[in-house]
Amino acid sequence: MDFIKVSKSSQFVFTLACLAAVAMMFVSEGSYRQSIKTLNDLGEMGVAHTALQELHLSVLDAESGQRGYLLTNRKEYLQPYDKGLNNIDKSLKALDLYYGDKPESTQKLVKLHSLIESKLSELALTINLHNEGKAESAIQITLSNIGRDQMDDFRTLSAELLERETRNVTASRNHIYRTLLLSRIGMSALSAISLLALFMYLRQSLVHKNREKEMQRSVQVERDRLEIEVVQRTAQLTELTYHLQTAREDERHRLARNLHDELGALLTSAKLDAARIKSRLAGRAPEALELLGHLVETLNSGIALGRSIIEDLRPSALGNLGLVATLEILAREFAEHSGVQVHCALEPVELEASAELMVYRLVQEAITNITKYARAKRVWISLGTRDGYVEVSVRDDGVGFDTTTQPRSAYGLVGMRFRVEAEGGTLILVSAPGQGAMIRARLPQSTPGTAQEPMRQ
Repeated sequence: MDFIKVSKSSQFVFTLACLAAVAMMFVSEGSYRQSIKTLNDLGEMGVAHTALQELHLSVLDAESGQRGYLLTNRKEYLQPYDKGLNNIDKSLKALDLYYGDKPESTQKLVKLHSLIESKLSELALTINLHNEGKAESAIQITLSNIGRDQMDDFRTLSAELLERETRNVTASRNHIYRTLLLSRIGMSALSAISLLALFMYLRQSLVHKNREKEMQRSVQVERDRLEIEVVQRTAQLTELTYHLQTAREDERHRLARNLHDELGALLTSAKLDAARIKSRLAGRAPEALELLGHLVETLNSGIALGRSIIEDLRPSALGNLGLVATLEILAREFAEHSGVQVHCALEPVELEASAELMVYRLVQEAITNITKYARAKRVWISLGTRDGYVEVSVRDDGVGFDTTTQPRSAYGLVGMRFRVEAEGGTLILVSAPGQGAMIRARLPQSTPGTAQEPMRQ
């Protein structure tokens, strides 16, 4: 993918590199084929050159053998003669094969055959005359100028052919040198072009990498800025949540105090007045006594309702009895109203007053969610100290849910998390479909002597 991306971003460099590679292939292949052809021609020229030399030597051998035989009459001198004849035939066949496709050399080849035939005819004639007993005639023919003229013509023609082949060999060698030189120049030029293409490619890649680094740096700066902004916004939301919760609890506390002080006093005073009126009407007006009895029961119900509202707004047990007793009361009332088995493992802990109230609200919110959604049969509530931190957890065996998906109404869980973080703690939620759910909060312990004082009603 990176190669395709770079090739698209630098099409000119990529095209230049491809053209240089194709040109190098053509130059190399052309030089190779031309060199092979020239070397093959040189081989054929060498064969022709050798055949001419062997032909010249073979004629000389045949002539030497003929003269030795005529002078000594010894048969062993005919062996070089016969050998020369065989070599002459082989050399002529090689020359015919070489000069067969060269029209410019046809006349010289015909003349060469003619001279060789004439010379061989002379040699054969003298040997036949000698064998017939006409040695003097054979010697006279040998000493005549005919054989010398034939040999001179043969030597001249052989020298011309050898000189021509020498020139051809030199020309072919020079052609190879030129081919190699051109190939060298072409390869050097193409190598320079390839290096230029490589330089341009590396330069383009460097520019591309620098651009990517600059983009990454910009993205990283933006990401850092967003992270800082997220941290700041989270801190602001945490502070806002803490402020809202504090204001809410203060309002509840004020409302609970007003209900306790004013409404409670009014209801109690009304109950006492009804009791005094009932004592004065004793035995006089049965119907009025019955109405007064109903009024007293209504006042008692109102007083009980007021106490219940006050406890919901601000649990008096939290200030009077402590966190453990308050949670036990909350768990017992929840078990009585819902029919769910509640198992408590509560230990005394050291927490700030606001943190104790937060723990109470956390457990209260958790069991409210269990009542609404969990369809659980058992609930476990635990409170204790672990590794210098206070841990509180609420676990159920209900239907559970998928924590990776955002539920439709997650404000309760979000509120729990912000409440815990506002007190410097952390909240963990563990759940899976069909496996229940667990909420665990971990809070720092308070220093000794800062526990909440009993709340006076």
